[in-house]
Amino acid sequence: MDKQLQKKPWWKKHLKWLIGGGIFICWSIYFIAFADHRSQVKVDANRVTISTVELDDFQDYISVTATVEPIKTIFLDAIEGGRVEGILLEEGSMVKAGDAIAQLSNTNLILEISNNEANVARAINELRTARLQMEMNAMELQNQIVQLEGDLFIQKRKYDNSKAFYKEGLIAEDEYLRDKTSYEASLRQMTLLKESFKRDSIYRGIQIQTLERSAERMEQNQGIIRQRLDNLTIKAPVTGQLAALNLEEGQVISYGTRIGKVNILDEFKLKAEVDEHYISRTRKGLKASCQFPSGTIDAEVSKIYAEVKEGKFTVDLEFDNSNRQNLRIGQTSHVKLELGNSSKALLLPRGSFFQSTGGQWVFVLNKDRTTAYKRQVSIGRQNPRYFEVLDGLEAGEEVITSGYEIFGDNEVVVLN
Repeated sequence: MDKQLQKKPWWKKHLKWLIGGGIFICWSIYFIAFADHRSQVKVDANRVTISTVELDDFQDYISVTATVEPIKTIFLDAIEGGRVEGILLEEGSMVKAGDAIAQLSNTNLILEISNNEANVARAINELRTARLQMEMNAMELQNQIVQLEGDLFIQKRKYDNSKAFYKEGLIAEDEYLRDKTSYEASLRQMTLLKESFKRDSIYRGIQIQTLERSAERMEQNQGIIRQRLDNLTIKAPVTGQLAALNLEEGQVISYGTRIGKVNILDEFKLKAEVDEHYISRTRKGLKASCQFPSGTIDAEVSKIYAEVKEGKFTVDLEFDNSNRQNLRIGQTSHVKLELGNSSKALLLPRGSFFQSTGGQWVFVLNKDRTTAYKRQVSIGRQNPRYFEVLDGLEAGEEVITSGYEIFGDNEVVVLN
């Protein structure tokens, strides 16, 4: 008797395909949900620089290069134009105030001064003549008053006699009136003459004072004019070292031409250029250490120039002590300028990665140092050796600090 065979379920016939499909679906789900889809780049480990994040004291300073300059410089400008007849001192010579440096000649100036002196002398003589004439007029007026006083005395006596004789009937009335009229007229004339003399005296005093002041000014001007001749000899204004002398024999220079300078060597200062990034943190009184072949000299910021040129501003530093005998003008020094006090911080060694990222992100290595991942960070202060890490990294983590140009836009770096 035949036995009826039971038909197998459909899934048993395709079991292996179902298992394979299930594995594929699970793998796909895992790949989509959990796998790392970030772009990768493979790089030789020898081509990158790896630095470790440390927790240590952050020294807030910057390093700049400064140049030694004299504490003060006096410029030499030509006060009078002329032809250079002789150079009496060479550049670099030590000079004292008043030492002759060069001699100029100027024929036109000599003629001009001679004419001016003649005009001044003539004007002074005219003033003196006018003053003498005024004094003579005053004396003449005084003589008139004296003479009129004598006449008035005689006329008064005659008038008094006529008056007495008239009362006694000894003279006629006409004679009495004539003597009276003559006396009264002379009296009025005397009054007017004295009033005129008084007014003239006041006016004459003012005029004489004016003339004397004018004469005094002219004589002073004459001294200034003579001084112009003396200005043809160029002299050192202060004691110091003659520098940047720009003169040649036979050269013709005009008024105001800068011909050199005198450096005062009693003191020195440093002039340094600082990146404008630090302009808000730089102030007077900041301390600095200056490295010279003879040793380290302490200094502090004494002046900050407001103008910014080509991304830099200038500061002056003055030394704190007197150990400066070996310094020379133009000598350079590496200066450590302290911007603030030291404090504990996470430190990341400086590297060229900063030019690519601006300190906003870095590549951080995993523990086995085979792969580096892009991570957002926050960078604060910086000095010539370290960046201060504010957020995004921990002490002991390793970071690629060399340039990131070779990584392109990839987010994962695989080190071979």
